[in-house]
Amino acid sequence: MSVNSDCQPLIRLSEATRLAPRKGMWRALLQLLRVGMRLGIVLALSLSATVPAQAQPRVLPPVAAYDHHVATAWFDLLNELVRQAPGFSPPVASRAMGYAGVTLYAALQPGMPDAPSLVGQVNGLTWLPPADAADGYHWPLVANSALASINRRLFAHGGAAVRGAIDALEAAIRTRYERDAPADVVRRSIRRGREVAAAIFAWSKQDGGHEGYFFNFPHTYQPPQGPGMWSPTPPDFLRAMQPYWGQNRPFAMPTSAACALLPPPPAYSVAPTSQTYLEAMEVYTTVQTLSPAQRETALYWADDPTLTATPPGHSLAIATQVLRQEDASLALAATSYARLGMAMADAFIACWQTKYTYNRLRPITYIQQVIDPTWNATAITDPVLTPPFPEYPSGHATEAGAMAAVLSAIFGDDYAFTDASQLRLGFAPRRYASFWQAAEEAATSRLYGGIHFRTANTQGLAQGRCVAAYANQIELGE
Repeated sequence: MSVNSDCQPLIRLSEATRLAPRKGMWRALLQLLRVGMRLGIVLALSLSATVPAQAQPRVLPPVAAYDHHVATAWFDLLNELVRQAPGFSPPVASRAMGYAGVTLYAALQPGMPDAPSLVGQVNGLTWLPPADAADGYHWPLVANSALASINRRLFAHGGAAVRGAIDALEAAIRTRYERDAPADVVRRSIRRGREVAAAIFAWSKQDGGHEGYFFNFPHTYQPPQGPGMWSPTPPDFLRAMQPYWGQNRPFAMPTSAACALLPPPPAYSVAPTSQTYLEAMEVYTTVQTLSPAQRETALYWADDPTLTATPPGHSLAIATQVLRQEDASLALAATSYARLGMAMADAFIACWQTKYTYNRLRPITYIQQVIDPTWNATAITDPVLTPPFPEYPSGHATEAGAMAAVLSAIFGDDYAFTDASQLRLGFAPRRYASFWQAAEEAATSRLYGGIHFRTANTQGLAQGRCVAAYANQIELGE
């Protein structure tokens, strides 16, 4: 699906907010920001016409007294930035989501009683700017400043449209809240957000993934060769994507290999009785006999870069929808985004470490070499294009498994929700009885798409559960 390039008239934000209920203001704002990015301009935003002056409180409330809207608006925009900014492959996107979530939590942590600092809990983080307990902060303004500041750094290469969208959302939220607190509190709150974001970004630069959007396909990497080894796949035969990502510093796992203790993939064999052959035949026959519902499932979870915010963006969107469904507090939003962000980032580190340990070939390669040389030979007929990196385990399954384990720990094992994140692509909302039902469907979709063997999907879910166990051990004081 291509981005609509028709010149659409802009609605002034003051007009939009008069037409929408107060709670709908944030969604209207994000829609306007998306329009601004597509047109490549900076929106002129003003909320002052719709926000009456309010009495300044003598005692400023804690983080939990505020609602989720500032946080969910920013993470909605983060997904749009991932889609629009160049180079945000799934591993790079997951890293940005991890640091954004950690930044939000770290900035707000002093305003959440019993919530411990992340210093000493996550790898390599030794210092964060202190908050003076005697000083008052307006926590939505702290969150706004922190998320604007970290996103400017994470998307520094994004261009004028990206910078404009970040500036516009920050200005709109600041205008919405700056009358709620004395001027010195407003200034102090903005300063705290900026200081925490600067500290988190300085820490992030040492993790091995800094500016990874410039280095998705390094020419220094030469993949191993031999029977059963991964090789570039049609139609573009791209070089291996992010072959060193598995060496990055994780957030919560003690090492990048902490969750790599998966059983190895089935041994390579061309014997018709071997597990590799049987799994390849399953892909071959499944793709040829897909029902309309199975094909739609493959496409629903395809989560292609530029069309979507990639697989971790889909999980992030699920979390955002649940926070809205729960009418969550700002405190719950902060802990949820921090825990989920760390888990998704670590999931891609663990998965990539394993992928480039085994370097297993893709189904399309095996099928063409062993079963049917005409398979996808003249044109790609698989529902999903094979991505340019080794097969085992499935990154989608690993990431979705981590998402399911984290969100189940927060909201419950049997939490039912509706995912409407793919409406923009023409898909109807999907209802799930649990986060694990969604994760298992995401994993199975890769078999339907023709890009993964079954073992990669089942073991990917298991790896995601392992990653989430470390993220769930981080003490956030919920």
